[in-house]
Amino acid sequence: MKDLVVVGGGPAGLATALHAARAGLDVTVLEQRAGTVDKACGEGLMPGAVAALADLGVDPAGHDLLGIRYVAGARRVEADFRSGRGRGVRRTTLHDALSRAVAAAGVGVEHVGVHGLEQDDEGVTVGGHRARYVVAADGLHSPLRRSLGLDRPRRRQLRRGLRRHYAVRTWSDHVEVHWARDAEAYVTPVADDLVGVAVLTTRTGSYDDHLAAFPELLDRVAGAARSGSDRGAGPLRQDATARTAGRVLLVGDAAGYVDALTGEGIALAVAQAGAAVQAVARGDVAAYEQDWRRLTRRYRWLTSALLGATSRRSSRSALVPTAERLPWLFGATVDALARPAHAGTHSSPTGQSAG
Repeated sequence: MKDLVVVGGGPAGLATALHAARAGLDVTVLEQRAGTVDKACGEGLMPGAVAALADLGVDPAGHDLLGIRYVAGARRVEADFRSGRGRGVRRTTLHDALSRAVAAAGVGVEHVGVHGLEQDDEGVTVGGHRARYVVAADGLHSPLRRSLGLDRPRRRQLRRGLRRHYAVRTWSDHVEVHWARDAEAYVTPVADDLVGVAVLTTRTGSYDDHLAAFPELLDRVAGAARSGSDRGAGPLRQDATARTAGRVLLVGDAAGYVDALTGEGIALAVAQAGAAVQAVARGDVAAYEQDWRRLTRRYRWLTSALLGATSRRSSRSALVPTAERLPWLFGATVDALARPAHAGTHSSPTGQSAG
């Protein structure tokens, strides 16, 4: 019997495998897709994410990021990270770096599809393996989350994301967030001559339809060659009723996701991976639910607050002018996004923090 099987070979699953190998656990990853896996992603790693990956021995190539800049027409405001530099990293580059680290750690990756599992008091059977525990890191629309009865569907207006790369000379060392009436465009340099432009919106339409709302961006990328295929994802908001079911733990997007607005996905996934492995090593799955809530509290609160504020057109149009008038507030918000999520402590059964 293995100690752990990880279902899903994206960043969350591979980070879980690295944490497990470091903890001395016998772990295998199951991922149905072979080769490098791409997906729609803003591709900007906050300083906390860069540090968390470095702690796992992962140092993907990319473009240094100094901070975040908000743009709305002629108005703009920016703030630098106070806790180090971020990095723009193409999603395929990140996946390759994590895959190399997993291979170097001696962790096996098997390419099989998983759509369900069976568990009892002693362990879990999944994908032809028997393990003491399973981590479901199978993405935003996690089949395992649904099969375990943990999915909580939402019926309100939902946001989706689209991403395209342009082969154009980078014009900024900041992630630029361009605001329009019904969408935001996130511009992330991932190399000196390549930028990713991701659009988040509640409206339907093609990528080009949405990009038309950003005339300054259109001018920037006019005539530039596209690199790779367009990618889309959504609906972005995904809720789970719990993060555990028996001997199964949900990690990353599978555990629930609010929105890509604040760019914390990779940092949170790595932190959750560490907390899940701690719970497995202790044989205390129940502690993971408390750890997950602690690790994601700031993200859930800040992202929900920003979404609520920008869902009304009046407050949306006032966002950048307000940030211009209150640069200290914008700087504090950027600093909060840049700070790492720590998985080094866990909640005890009494609710107190145990170091």
